[in-house]
Amino acid sequence: MERLNKSILAEVIRQRPAESHKGTFGRAVLVGGNQQFGGAIVMAAQACVYGGTGLTTVISDPANRSALHARVPEAMFVDWHRSDWIDSVTESADIILIGPGLGESKDNFDLLQRIISKQKENQWLVIDGSAITLTAKYPMTFAYPDQVVFTPHQMEWQRLSGLTITEQSEDHNQQAQEKLGSLVVLKSHRTQVYGTHIVENPLGTPAMATGGMGDTLAGIITSFLAQFQRSEETVHAAVYLHSLIGESLAKDQYVVLPTQISEALPRFMKQYSQQ
Repeated sequence: MERLNKSILAEVIRQRPAESHKGTFGRAVLVGGNQQFGGAIVMAAQACVYGGTGLTTVISDPANRSALHARVPEAMFVDWHRSDWIDSVTESADIILIGPGLGESKDNFDLLQRIISKQKENQWLVIDGSAITLTAKYPMTFAYPDQVVFTPHQMEWQRLSGLTITEQSEDHNQQAQEKLGSLVVLKSHRTQVYGTHIVENPLGTPAMATGGMGDTLAGIITSFLAQFQRSEETVHAAVYLHSLIGESLAKDQYVVLPTQISEALPRFMKQYSQQ
């Protein structure tokens, strides 16, 4: 198993061209955040915006509109009850993240199914949180599974793969990933990414054990896929940078908040874009 290192950041993160505009850096749509878990989609959106995405739109419960505009005014908002608006913004998206704080109601499932069924040939999907659980309960067919990234923690992976946590060995995980045909970012103390090859992130600290850390990682992955080459290596870079920032902040902090990682993204990305 290959271990990630800083070289992946310089390989993926590029200096911005002088002649560019917001459309140059991708269109991302983030779907999630019911009335109870609105913070999840707000944190994912902050990571997506601070990671450099050109245009970020959030599809969420209307209860979250004010919080999103207060926290991330750069992001646009769509009421997830408006199917006509949903179709309009997802049609033009490069990347769609669905799951942070989504919930598991019938309406949530219908929304997930709508997003998956309309995936276009040039679109990537990032499936996180509740959307993973729903996909495990009600298996769905992906038109372009090789353009799908699942981001489960170990219990979500148990539901999706059928492997108990004790059975989640490298070989078993790889076999389950091959059946899916999609990238799998298996989050744990040492996160592993399963695709055409297996890599392990050697970074991470207990200071990052805070609610919302996975939502932030999903937002960073989405942002990187929106603006850089859509590949496994881009996902690897997002995973590595997330933990690199966390370890850096943990040198002076007992706890690292997910929102602090997002706030540090522009500074760290600037550093590695110049190497």
